[in-house]
Amino acid sequence: MPAPQKKLLFCTAGLLSLGCALGAAAAVGSQLWVRGSILCSTGALLVNASGPELHKFIGAIQYGLFSGQRVRQCGLGGRPLHFSFFPDLLRIIPASIHVSVILFCTVLIVFALVGAGFFMFNAFGSPYETLHGPVGLYLWSFISCECQAGLALPAAPTAQHRGSCGCLIMILFSSEVKIHHLSEKIANFKEGTFTFKTHSEQFANSFWTILVCSLVHFLNALLIRFAGFEFPFSKSEESGTITGAVDLMY
Repeated sequence: MPAPQKKLLFCTAGLLSLGCALGAAAAVGSQLWVRGSILCSTGALLVNASGPELHKFIGAIQYGLFSGQRVRQCGLGGRPLHFSFFPDLLRIIPASIHVSVILFCTVLIVFALVGAGFFMFNAFGSPYETLHGPVGLYLWSFISCECQAGLALPAAPTAQHRGSCGCLIMILFSSEVKIHHLSEKIANFKEGTFTFKTHSEQFANSFWTILVCSLVHFLNALLIRFAGFEFPFSKSEESGTITGAVDLMY
């Protein structure tokens, strides 16, 4: 492939990585990870509410990784309440899982930024001065980007995919919300009289932004392939040994 086209592909991959870093940072700071509704079951049972009357006891809730808001509905109108995870909710939520999600999000942002820098370096600099040949190019790209890609493909169980931060973020946060009933714990925080239950619940925009960022990193690996470099793991073991010795020489 001609050099100008390679530069264009690497610039595109760098911009995609930069966009992933900005998108992940925006997702971490937003309150749009989970959106749902909560039912004031105690109030509904007291008046035996059903049908249209039941809507008077259904409030709303939305939250992110640091804070959120819920609307408390117990038959007398909605009352919005703001809450924060640190330090108020640490006693009732699985704190280790929640902190791990934030940590992996930080790693995702950092590696996306590093990946953007290496792609720009490959486009305008001299990457062969660091490691000669396509093996070095894949090595740096996978270290900076694909080691956190959110696709643990069974057909290609490489080390780059096994250590996927994007996949871990989605798995850990999903388990925190679904298995540990995070929304109900938040809704019942400091509620002595009324009991709330989750009526509906779905993941919102920020959660799916992490998935998109992970898919984009996988796309970056394909862009390297389109630039004319063979995948290192597609070669035989014997030929890979001979070529690798030459590629790592400087």
